[in-house]
Amino acid sequence: MNTITAAITAVGAYVPDFVLSNKVLETMVDTNDEWITTRTGIKERRILKEKGKGSSYLAIKAAENLMQKSGLNPAEIDMVIVATATPDMPVASTAVFVATQIGAVNAFAFDLQAACSSFLYGMSTAAAYIQSGRYKKVLLIGADKMSSIIDYTDRATCIIFGDGGGAILFEPNTEGLGLQDEFLRSDGIGREYLKIDAGGSILPASKETVENGQHYVFQDGKTVFKYAVTGMADVSEKIMERNGLTKDSVDWLLAHQANKRIIDATAERMGLDESKVLVNIHRYGNTTSATLPLLMSDFEDKFKKGDNLIFAAFGGGFTWGAIYLKWAYDKK
Repeated sequence: MNTITAAITAVGAYVPDFVLSNKVLETMVDTNDEWITTRTGIKERRILKEKGKGSSYLAIKAAENLMQKSGLNPAEIDMVIVATATPDMPVASTAVFVATQIGAVNAFAFDLQAACSSFLYGMSTAAAYIQSGRYKKVLLIGADKMSSIIDYTDRATCIIFGDGGGAILFEPNTEGLGLQDEFLRSDGIGREYLKIDAGGSILPASKETVENGQHYVFQDGKTVFKYAVTGMADVSEKIMERNGLTKDSVDWLLAHQANKRIIDATAERMGLDESKVLVNIHRYGNTTSATLPLLMSDFEDKFKKGDNLIFAAFGGGFTWGAIYLKWAYDKK
């Protein structure tokens, strides 16, 4: 009996129409295009402006794009996982609403939250369900409306984040393709360096928390940058060593798009040529849970069946890790 692996068989994505460029940000906060580009690599980001629409809207659009491209019947989906740091609302699951809206009437669904590592952790989770043999089609979506938790008078954070969604379908594979290995880590030391103070069970929402701006993202940029560079580079190097991969046998690096300098440091540690490092941070900024599927969507044409892909991410908490995956198809 052939071993079952979990392979990605379809990709979809969605970004809002509104473009928030560095030039526009210059009119909002004390910053400039050169400063932002030099330190982050970001030129513009997409913002979901429509009232009453949240991360579920981005997730639904990304799933619909995947289904339209692949011809997937939503009734055949067994599971829907929505990786997000910005759910529509507390308690009521965003994934459950998304599954219903896209017609996944036979699926069960849940949210997964691990900050910017949410999608990476979601890949591990989705693959495990497939490898168990119990489920055949698992839809993993990464979607975040980061603009809903950003203070656009805080130049330290408003230049970084954008909104977007991406989706992938995992299915069983018996050719040895798909997810090969993972190296996932977390450390609660990061809790104070990247967070939202209010709105949770420790500090529930109140008139005072709103007035104090405690529902926006706070980030100690220098500390997060230091941990991210070390963390992403370490796990990426580790996963290569553990699987006998070299700079020549790795075809593509798909790193979380938080900062171009972090991506470059990770690639340098892996010894990869710049041509193998996929980057779209200049177009979207940091879309948190959506960065990895947006990369897959933007560069799907480049992937060939059997290609060795390394995924890496780092997020608040701290959470981080790397995944080694063999691509399963040539785009038609």
